[in-house]
Amino acid sequence: MPFVAAVERHQVAVYLGALAAGAAAGLAAPAAGPWLEHAINPVLAVLLYVTFLQVPVAELGRSLRAGRFLAAVLVVNFAVVPLVVAAMIGFLPADQAVRLGVLLVLLAPCVDYVIVFSGLAGGDHRRLLAATPLLLLAQMALLPVFLLLFLRVNVVEPGPFVEAFAVLIAIPLALAWLTQRFSGFVGAVSTSMVPLMAVTLFAVVASQVPKLSGLAQVVSVAPFYVVFLVVMAFLGLGVARLFRLDVPESRAIVFTGATRNSLVVLPLALALPGDVAAVVVTQTLVEVVGMVVYVRAVPRLLPNAG
Repeated sequence: MPFVAAVERHQVAVYLGALAAGAAAGLAAPAAGPWLEHAINPVLAVLLYVTFLQVPVAELGRSLRAGRFLAAVLVVNFAVVPLVVAAMIGFLPADQAVRLGVLLVLLAPCVDYVIVFSGLAGGDHRRLLAATPLLLLAQMALLPVFLLLFLRVNVVEPGPFVEAFAVLIAIPLALAWLTQRFSGFVGAVSTSMVPLMAVTLFAVVASQVPKLSGLAQVVSVAPFYVVFLVVMAFLGLGVARLFRLDVPESRAIVFTGATRNSLVVLPLALALPGDVAAVVVTQTLVEVVGMVVYVRAVPRLLPNAG
C-alpha cells in the first residue's frame, strides 16, 4: 500500500511529529493527562503484541540459548550502567529527591519499546525480546541493592514490575503466539507498527508534560540524561565487541544499554514525595527524542559488514 510505504519511509518524521503533537496537547489540555496516562500501558501492550507477531515463537526459544548475547545484555545493564551512574552521582544536584529519581530510572533497563526502536535500527530485536523476562526479573532483584548502595534508601515494590511483566510481556506474547498459530493476518497487523509507535509517543508525552511544573528540575537533570545516552552508545559498542557479537546483536546491545524503564518505575516515583516523579518524567521525554536519534545514528556507528 502506498500510504503504508510512505509512513515506513518517513517514520522518523512521524515520530518527531508525534512528540511535538503530544507536547502541544499536554500543554493545551493538561486535564487530559490522567486519562492519557492510563492509556499508556494498553497502547504499549498493543504495540508489543504487534512486535511479537513478527517474531516466530520457535525463534524465541533459540534466542534464549544465545549465551554470549544474554551475557552481554546482563553486563551492559547491571555492571556498566551502574558504574556510569556511580560516576555521575557526585555531579547531580544535592537534592535527595532529584538523586533518587535519576537513580531510580537510570538503573532500570527498558523492557518495552526498546524492542521496537532496536528493530527499526536493524538490531536483533528477536534476541532482545527473548531477554526481556530476564531483564525484568534481574532489575526487580538488583534495583533495591543499587539504591541501598548509592543512597541508603529502598523504595522498590514488586507490584509495578509484576504488572508490567503481565501486561507488557506475558499477555501480548501469548496473544501473538495464538495469532501466529491460528490466524493468517499476521502480515496485515504488522504494518501498523509505525502508527502504533506514534500513538505511544503521543500518549507518553501528552500525559507527562503537564507534570513538569518546575522548570528548574528539568534544566538540572536533562543534561545528565543526554550525557547518559551519548556515553552508553559507545560503552554498549565496547561491550558488544568484547563479546564478539555480530552487527544486529551489537546494535541491540547499544539500545538495551541506553534505554531505561521509565514507564514501569513511574508509578513508584509518583508515590514518593518531592520531585522524584518530575525527574523520572524528564528522562522519558529526553529518551524518546534520543531514541529517534539512535534509530539513525546506531546503524552509522555499527554499519553492516561489506
